[in-house]
Amino acid sequence: MIKRLLQSVGQYKKLSILTPLLIVGEVIIECIMPTEIAYLVNEIKAGSDLSNVLRHGLILFVLALISLAFGASAAFTASKASSGFAKNLRRRIFEKTQTFSFENIDKFSSASLVTRMTTDVSYVQMAYMMIIRIAVRSPFMLVFSTVMAFRLGKSLAVSFVIVIPFLATGLILIAKNAMPAFRAVFKKYDKLNESIEENVMAMRTVKGFVREEYEKKKFGSAAENIRKDFTKAERIVALNSPLMQFCMYFNIVFIMYFGGKLIIEGRGVDIDVGQLSAMLTYGVQILFSLMMFSMIFVMLTMSLESMRRIDEVLCEESAITNPENPVYEIKDGSIDFEDVSFKYSAKSDNYALADVSFHINSGETIGIIGGTGSSKSTLIQLISRLYDVTVGSVKLGGTDVREYDLVTLRDAVSVVLQKNVLFSGTIKDNLRWGNKNATDEELIEACKLAQADEFISQFPDGYDTMIEQGGTNVSGGQKQRICIARALLKKPKVLILDDSTSAVDTRTDALIRKGFESYIPDTTKIIIAQRIASVEHADRVIVMDNGKIDAIGTPEYLLENNQIYKEVYEQQNKGGEQK
Repeated sequence: MIKRLLQSVGQYKKLSILTPLLIVGEVIIECIMPTEIAYLVNEIKAGSDLSNVLRHGLILFVLALISLAFGASAAFTASKASSGFAKNLRRRIFEKTQTFSFENIDKFSSASLVTRMTTDVSYVQMAYMMIIRIAVRSPFMLVFSTVMAFRLGKSLAVSFVIVIPFLATGLILIAKNAMPAFRAVFKKYDKLNESIEENVMAMRTVKGFVREEYEKKKFGSAAENIRKDFTKAERIVALNSPLMQFCMYFNIVFIMYFGGKLIIEGRGVDIDVGQLSAMLTYGVQILFSLMMFSMIFVMLTMSLESMRRIDEVLCEESAITNPENPVYEIKDGSIDFEDVSFKYSAKSDNYALADVSFHINSGETIGIIGGTGSSKSTLIQLISRLYDVTVGSVKLGGTDVREYDLVTLRDAVSVVLQKNVLFSGTIKDNLRWGNKNATDEELIEACKLAQADEFISQFPDGYDTMIEQGGTNVSGGQKQRICIARALLKKPKVLILDDSTSAVDTRTDALIRKGFESYIPDTTKIIIAQRIASVEHADRVIVMDNGKIDAIGTPEYLLENNQIYKEVYEQQNKGGEQK
């Protein structure tokens, strides 16, 4: 896992190596300085002349400047290396998710993927910076300070033998008890983000049903659960400070008492005032090094769960991949479903589709109707391999779709999904998702066929009008027509409209269908609709019921022989539905 994550260091490898080297230089200088201070104190105590005092003072000043230069440089290189590492890691996660099938997205959930790309990467970034900086500084400072303390203070350094194991044990226990609470937080972050995402996307529904207070309570409950876990963990970690202070003051008292006693009794022979002051400094350095160790341990504990969650995404293999020797040419738009059964999860007992078989000729217009939950959308998602069949096969142009190159297949099958999505950018930018090389004339032609040109032309900026995120500044019907125009620009072999004209009136719907006949006559057109008017001019209509095909036939045949089609027809006609 660590090896996979470290692949994101990339071009920041040199900075990542330079940082520890700078830290080692800073530590060496900081460990020399107390000894130099001791010499300075002894010189002053001995009544040395001003030149000696100034010489030691100048040495200290130069050492301080060098230490500052090392420290500042290490801070700069560490921050640049860690932020670069995080940038590369986020890009890798994002690029990985682009390869995922719907099945993979369903496995993680979009909210969890967002958390992993943001919160989890931030924790890993912080851990990486601590590893290349503080995790190097602490052990070196501990070793160098201890060596210098024993070299300078001799018997007084025994206090460290008492304090270090006591403090280390306490810090390990603190960090160990904080681990479970930090682990629990990340799963609850997913729930919190899921609540936010769901609420923002369904804001109109929330306001329409006046459920703001309910959503506030739901969000508050998720936030409170995170607060409790963090409070529990932070309460444990907060014990670091009193434990540290106890050990530090114990060490100071021990050194002051026994050091003072040795100075008085030995008349400064075994140890003098300068050495005593240096011992106090080394004591603080050692204890702070141990405290840094505890911080690193806690941070790594927190980030380890984040690392695991990120690694899950990086290791996830798409459920849908290219075959070993893919087919790059699609003969025509004919479609065959041969004994197809499908379920969304291998663990599920129920099939969303069961025993589906039919043939569609290239260039035919096929309507699909059925009640809510009859798996109409599921059926068409198998054609472009948004999901793979569980049993049976789906063929396009006489070849199993699993044998095609994915790019080739999806370029040939244009799908306007039930949930229309527009991206931030101009209308032109959104249209060119269908064909990035399309000319302005081709854009206008496609929009005229989709009955979108009229309203686009009325915008002050026309086709250069900016679309806000999610297309919130255009109506549902306008959004649908732009999406249809975008799909037409691909000039696909198969065009699938999944209830994509539900927000337009029947007259506009009819004009759109008429445009298909002239613009893409050889393209197979599949229209999923709730309205009979949208499919009654189709060559044939497939009637779905509970994941199975109830009937297939011409609209006239179904009106006479199929109960479901007949009931829908009569209900909509009684409701004044126009044809």
